[in-house]
Amino acid sequence: MPTDREDRQDLRELVENWALWRDAGDWDRFATVWHPTDGWMSATWFQGPAPEFIAASRAGFERGVEILHFLGGHTADVAEDRAICQTRMTINQRALVDGVLVDVVCTGRFYDFCSREPDGWKIVRRQPIYEKDRLDPVDPAARLELDAELLARFPTGYRHLGYLQTKAGMTVKTGLPGLTGAAVERLYEEGAKWLAGSPTPGSSHLEVAS
Repeated sequence: MPTDREDRQDLRELVENWALWRDAGDWDRFATVWHPTDGWMSATWFQGPAPEFIAASRAGFERGVEILHFLGGHTADVAEDRAICQTRMTINQRALVDGVLVDVVCTGRFYDFCSREPDGWKIVRRQPIYEKDRLDPVDPAARLELDAELLARFPTGYRHLGYLQTKAGMTVKTGLPGLTGAAVERLYEEGAKWLAGSPTPGSSHLEVAS
């Protein structure tokens, strides 16, 4: 069996491969980071099985949707063939909002439910935790008036990201985990149960309605 250190190194590589292969459009290799049958992705704009997420990401990539991921600190709790990984991340998206080109930077963590499979560690469920974000015009001289009512629809952690994605025609889910609150506390409880041997990585990942 691999050592604890080897497991942690493999899990870190798994998370890094997710970001690099997804952002580069390397879809065949991106598919290999997911559990072959149970992979599930939750995001502001998508909640569903990994193969559908891959297809949706690929379609957006080919249309020119610009979403990039940058990773920071990482930790993993390992219990035999289960793991929970948390990785500091930022999500960067560039798009037009009311004719003005803007960048949104959202800071948070990837919270990953992982399992050891015959060919290595795989992501069973990914749930980002959205902590804070900001929106800036690419041209500092540009003027942009935000719709306060639309902006207030989304939680603080991804308020501007939700605003941009809604303006871009995406359907954005509300109530996703932030730095504090009931949603993130439930996520932590589901993570603890996963490490303790729960047959599923929580139930909230199946809630796909906005």
